Amino acid sequence: MNIKLRLTIMSFMQFFVWGAWLTTLGTYGFDIKKWSGEEFGAVFSTLGIAAIFMPALMGVIADKWLNLERLYGILHIVYGFVLFYLANTNEPSAFFWILLLAMCCYMPTLSLSNSLSYTLLKNNNYDVVKVFPPIRVWGTIGFIVAMWFTNLFSDTYSPWDFGKQIGQAISDFTGNHINSNQFYFAGIGSIFLGIYSFFLPKCVPQKSSEKNSSFTKRLGLDAFRLFGNYNIALFFVFSMLLGASLQLTNMYGDTFLKDFKNIPEYADSVVVRYSTIIISISQVSETLFILAIPFFLKRFGIKKVMLISMFAWFLRFGLFAVGAPTGFGLLSIILSNIVYGMAFDFFNISGSLFIETSTDSKIRSSAQGLFMMMTNGFGSIIGSSLSGFVIGNYFTLGNGFKNWEGIWSVFAVYALIITILFTLMFKHKHTRAEEEAINKISH
Repeated sequence: MNIKLRLTIMSFMQFFVWGAWLTTLGTYGFDIKKWSGEEFGAVFSTLGIAAIFMPALMGVIADKWLNLERLYGILHIVYGFVLFYLANTNEPSAFFWILLLAMCCYMPTLSLSNSLSYTLLKNNNYDVVKVFPPIRVWGTIGFIVAMWFTNLFSDTYSPWDFGKQIGQAISDFTGNHINSNQFYFAGIGSIFLGIYSFFLPKCVPQKSSEKNSSFTKRLGLDAFRLFGNYNIALFFVFSMLLGASLQLTNMYGDTFLKDFKNIPEYADSVVVRYSTIIISISQVSETLFILAIPFFLKRFGIKKVMLISMFAWFLRFGLFAVGAPTGFGLLSIILSNIVYGMAFDFFNISGSLFIETSTDSKIRSSAQGLFMMMTNGFGSIIGSSLSGFVIGNYFTLGNGFKNWEGIWSVFAVYALIITILFTLMFKHKHTRAEEEAINKISH
């Protein structure tokens, strides 16, 4: 089989086994398990906790001791079995620890899958810059397919009778509510991916040529000296704050749409029945806005593209605040999902380019790792924990219903404040290095 096709399958499954449950976890926690906002916030923070240290630690193991494809496979197999156990867990504190274990296995595979693709493409004499992006896009497609699969086959509102039957059969076998099937689907896919990876070409550990390469340096801790640079330090702080926004939409988007079932006239609406599919418009938008990034970077430059992303987050939340299953409200929900692609892609890509062009080449990889740590690690923890506390204490009504208009309005104000502060505080001039990097992306 062609190596590009093999890596495309790997990329598809890498995100399928995450998308099967990530955006529906809120619905599972609030509607099925009846957890409080704080309990769910703690559960969701496991993604950020694992992202802080596990990718770097597993990177060291892959560099020094274990074949990359084997480590990748082992992590996915363990992740799959942990998800099986997770589906049988009801108590939120136990769920926290089990999901944390699952995330400690899964989060490193995000970076390991990139490394695996880069290594195998280079070993087969492919131009990584040209060949990898189309392969990576299939990861987003895998995420979308998983969301649709979960909505159609694991949801109590499945429109297909045989989908209901399949889901009910698994539910009867496991003794769990039908929505826990999302973890079984993800677990089966992950075990398949783990076994599949063992049949990929070998990627043996590459010993570092630097005699003085320390464990601290391999963890990327030397990049923390970048906090001595005002502009870069400021960028990292705002990266963390924007990372919190990403987790807000992952945590509550599907739950928000599902909660319209509590309003009698909307109980059987399209928004309720196909909530996960509607949220998947966000991922479709993400794939399309990736194609528009070169144009926006050339036309506006890195700082303005970052600002566009931040304002897009304001629109993402603001449009949700006025959303409803019919009329203008439905249009607002759809527009919010479309805007998501701009909010997510524009900051990630422009931020990565800023790091690429503003740091010394000797610590550039570490700096990129720090960027991911601030967004997916600390940002995720802040977003999940703080939002859970705020929603649980200020926006949960006595009957257990949530004031979603108030929730999304607060998130929108949060994003707008970040945008204004970034505009005033972040000083940046377009450089020749940036121009060269943008031209490279464009071609």
